[in-house]
Amino acid sequence: MSDRKKTLLVVDDDEGMRDHLTAVLKPDYRILRVATGEAALQIMEKEDIDLMLLDVRLPGINGFEVLKIAKENYPYVEVIVISVMKELDIAIEAMRYGAYHYISKDFDLEGIRTLVANASERQDLNRHVMRLRAEVAESIDREFVVGPSRATREVIDTARKVAKLSATVLILGESGTGKELLARFIHRESGPDAPFVAVNLAAIPRELVESTLFGHEKGSFTGAIKQQLGKFELASGGTLFLDEIGDLRFELQAKLLRAIQEGEIERVGGTHPIKTDFRLIAATNTDLEKAVKEGAFREDLYYRLKVIPLRMPALRDRAEDLPELAQFFLRRYNLKFHKNIQGIAESTVRILGGYWWPGNIRELENLIERLVAVSDKEWVTDEDLPYEFHVGQVDTDKPATENLLERATSTFERNFMIRALEKGGWNVSATARALGIPLSTMKFKMERLDIRELARKIRGN
Repeated sequence: MSDRKKTLLVVDDDEGMRDHLTAVLKPDYRILRVATGEAALQIMEKEDIDLMLLDVRLPGINGFEVLKIAKENYPYVEVIVISVMKELDIAIEAMRYGAYHYISKDFDLEGIRTLVANASERQDLNRHVMRLRAEVAESIDREFVVGPSRATREVIDTARKVAKLSATVLILGESGTGKELLARFIHRESGPDAPFVAVNLAAIPRELVESTLFGHEKGSFTGAIKQQLGKFELASGGTLFLDEIGDLRFELQAKLLRAIQEGEIERVGGTHPIKTDFRLIAATNTDLEKAVKEGAFREDLYYRLKVIPLRMPALRDRAEDLPELAQFFLRRYNLKFHKNIQGIAESTVRILGGYWWPGNIRELENLIERLVAVSDKEWVTDEDLPYEFHVGQVDTDKPATENLLERATSTFERNFMIRALEKGGWNVSATARALGIPLSTMKFKMERLDIRELARKIRGN
């Protein structure tokens, strides 16, 4: 976590009280002081306020109005309301507007220190909860399947070694190879109870990338109605994973370099640096060296990222892992779709092993998901696979032991009809009309292609 002092704003029209509170709390906090509610709201637009001691009776805008506006626009600020009188109604009103606590001005020194410290701890807890929510919202399945292939084992062995280090890691590999899963594996191996914040730079609208990463102050641009923490701050004390780093705009690469080198960032519209403490893991499927030569990627940033490079192998280069991966996804989607498919036939696994897998593990997962969703059998077999998988089995150097053309044709026809039925809500008559064939032909084909029972059960559900 950052070692900077938290900023405490004292809002009181009594100069003596401002001096008193400053003297008591200055050793532990950065103190800012104002005498009016208007001044408090103005300074909150410019400064990164963590805590506030707020008098109720102020000239102009009263304390409750300041509290209401502050909590609407700066929800991370913990506010302690102070009043000259001990009144239950004031305390209730303060808590209703979101104050952390309410005290009267006859407080004792140790009591105010403890109260402010507790408010500070609550703020830390709330930010931790925000980190967890960000992680859950953006997370994918965290399980990492390690197969028997040498290519995978080498990557995992290296990842375990570097996990305990704070060095930046750059994960390279084609789309769909599991780069984020590897990043999560490194994070988990590095130690428990730390945030993991993932950002897919390619998925963020271009105009929002900077505020997403660095955060923004209220009013810093159109639509910035309140202060927003960026991913760098949410990842403080843990791991920040930047996927598709090659898509980061050139003008933002300098800010990222500063964050890595100096350990500090500045929010959009901010006026002072904010210390950060995170472990960076970046990933890309593009050739960064080529991008550097073409002037699209900063050379200094490239070498800062490439401290420990890891390359995730393509699925076609780790064919030994495919059976274990397929079984893993089969178990996952059995649970999701409440199925009980026992496994995948050996001949079917061999067909999968001969496929090129341009979409890598993501393509395999999508295939297994669809097979489980539409299957009503105990095993996934050759005929369940789309026709493009069978084409890969053709070997012109030796005769086939079966009619591959007939099998591929039947497979294509079955999958085509299943897709048509899915689109038609499994209404057989409507699907027959959409396909331009008689209902009797539709029923015959469904029987021959082992679809009729599947359709009956789906309609029954």
